[in-house]
Amino acid sequence: MVLLRSLVALPYKLLISIGYALGYAASLIPSERNRVVKTNLRLCFPELSATEIDRLSKKHWQLLGRSLVEKSIIWLGDKKQLADMIEVKSEVDLADRQPRILVNMHFVGIEGSIILSALAKEKGWPRTSGFFQRMKNPFFNRKIIEWRNRFGGNSIDRQGNSLELIREIRKGSFIIIAPDIDLGLKDSTFVPFFDIQTNTITAVSRLAKITGAQVCMMTTTLKGDGAGYVCTISKPLENFPTDDPQADTARLNLLFEKEIRLRPAEYYWVHKRFKNRPFDELSPY
Repeated sequence: MVLLRSLVALPYKLLISIGYALGYAASLIPSERNRVVKTNLRLCFPELSATEIDRLSKKHWQLLGRSLVEKSIIWLGDKKQLADMIEVKSEVDLADRQPRILVNMHFVGIEGSIILSALAKEKGWPRTSGFFQRMKNPFFNRKIIEWRNRFGGNSIDRQGNSLELIREIRKGSFIIIAPDIDLGLKDSTFVPFFDIQTNTITAVSRLAKITGAQVCMMTTTLKGDGAGYVCTISKPLENFPTDDPQADTARLNLLFEKEIRLRPAEYYWVHKRFKNRPFDELSPY
């Protein structure tokens, strides 16, 4: 807590520099997560040489280090700090209360979606709700929920709370779901991701079908000059959902892949995305 409060008080440029230095140092230390990053990169970019993989891995770790120290602002910063760091660009009217699912993905700026909560009152936007994955440490689990919800957001435990999420969708709240991590085999299917059969939850398709919600892609990525982030919300996907949740989920993975190829260093490669394998295949990790 003391460290986070110390970081949030620093000038933003200095904070970024600290993050880059920490991330670069982490990239040089042999560790399981370092191996996971390079394994993922080799699987998804087989055309890259070992030198290119190493360079991309180091860049990823630098951005990951940056995002780690920026969480001091995400979790404890005020509205002005958040608005200075994250710009919102939307192709839909965010104040229209239309039932809508925002499909987020795990770029290093994923936590930047809190800007929607921070600006909700002054912009006339609804509150933000979304699933969260429980942390092993009860204290940090409680504190992170508290920090994320401090502007009126609503973090919903993904364990058995689908009905609450459905109610929030129908009320017109911002519903944020990030389906691009392996959450186990329940309610999931294997669909291609970088031409690899990848275990992926089907929640977006199923919830959109039940509620009639629009589905929009949302990405929070670095600005071109690296001075902050832009949270971009797309127009609703056409002909989504269909009657085939597996096909819908495969379509989302293709959209994720397209975005990742534009900015590969920003994706969350430390996650064991391919840990569950079909047909008793061995884990690549």
